[in-house]
Amino acid sequence: AETALSALLSLLPHHADDLLSQVDQPLQVLHDAECGKDFILCEYNRDADSYRSPWSNKYYPPLEDGPLPSDELRTLEVEANDIFSVYCEQYYEGGVSSVYIWEDDSESIIVCFLIKKDGSKTAHGRRGYLQQGAWDAIHVIEVKPEEDGIACYCLTSTVMLSMTTESKSSGSFNLSGSIRRQVLLQLIHLFYIFYTI
Repeated sequence: AETALSALLSLLPHHADDLLSQVDQPLQVLHDAECGKDFILCEYNRDADSYRSPWSNKYYPPLEDGPLPSDELRTLEVEANDIFSVYCEQYYEGGVSSVYIWEDDSESIIVCFLIKKDGSKTAHGRRGYLQQGAWDAIHVIEVKPEEDGIACYCLTSTVMLSMTTESKSSGSFNLSGSIRRQVLLQLIHLFYIFYTI
């Protein structure tokens, strides 16, 4: 997928934004030198060729006029990253997580939760069963306020899995795939009320 997308981007550079936002590809990780923590690169923290770190709120490579969340959303983003990193460590036994929160032009609040777990022996894998393996999860929640204190919640989840193993007992195999699901709900707008307070 990465090779095909790269070829399409080189052939159709004027469609780069559309392609990058529609095609799911394995997540990449970058190191935030200021905070000493890794963060995940995705379409939701990218501006031009720079990516915003949820830890320092700075772009890598540096970008002077990159968009930043409001102070209120930034406070929620910091707390969400702290909580989600603990969840990632306890549930996935390691890996890298990132949370990004922003508000779009229609006043919808969007939250993106990302997890990348490299399960190979040389990375985050603790059990040592896989020669190579990765779990990439992207969860995007859009909260759109409607009338009478009701909001429309749209959750889109994408999970990409790949693993390669080679041993005497199981032999050699390579497995990979992805799945995407979307759920729409209308609920009392608790998140938006909390944010506006």
